[in-house]
Amino acid sequence: MASGGCMKVTKYFLFLFNLLFFILGAVILGFGIWILVDKTSFIAVLQSSSHSINIGSYILIAIGGVTMIMGFLGCVGAVNEIRCLLALYFTFLLLILIAQVAVGVFIYFQREELKNEMSTIIDKVIVSYNPDDGENDSAESTWDYIQHNLECCGWRSYQNWTMNENVSNRTNYYPCSCVQNSKVSNGFCNATVEDLYSSGCDKQVESWLQDNLGVILGVCVGVAVIELIGLILSMCLCRKIQNEDYTKVPKY
Repeated sequence: MASGGCMKVTKYFLFLFNLLFFILGAVILGFGIWILVDKTSFIAVLQSSSHSINIGSYILIAIGGVTMIMGFLGCVGAVNEIRCLLALYFTFLLLILIAQVAVGVFIYFQREELKNEMSTIIDKVIVSYNPDDGENDSAESTWDYIQHNLECCGWRSYQNWTMNENVSNRTNYYPCSCVQNSKVSNGFCNATVEDLYSSGCDKQVESWLQDNLGVILGVCVGVAVIELIGLILSMCLCRKIQNEDYTKVPKY
């Protein structure tokens, strides 16, 4: 009797867990779609010069879709006590957890290379920056928005803008988004070096990451813990179903 009650508790805990897992998949799916369609954030700047961001968003969409399917399979398998679905769910969840750890390790050891790639992407945006030509408007307006709101200029410093032909061919001529207290946040303005924001945007981005590192790590650890709980619950329920089926076999 106690074993049956324990099995029911495990079953419904696993159902609730997979319901949350289904919702998590929907959030990941929505985030991947947001990256593809968003044109007003820093991501839009990276998208314009690198296909890696689009590839990453498609991967997020795929992971979100698979997670939703897994959540659905886990719910059905738990409520109906279907061992094959639970075993399939356990296998996929284990593979996803291993893949997440592998990606985390890769990003950690490749962080300098990724930072250099981001720097290269921003350099391309700065070099080609010309609001008057009507090309690459989304990336340029987004970069203006970042400089204006984060109060920074260039990627490493304002000197990055000397790579731009419009700036290098004129004196005291910089993007308006670099100018302190400027009411205009796009196009070029006449300004001296003293009028520009002194820090580069890389420092501001790093500062934002450091300020939010605890939240990012918390989310990652939370997801990993949820997945581990799912693995344990599905394994326990599978074993209980197997033991229950064995006790139902007639003995002669």
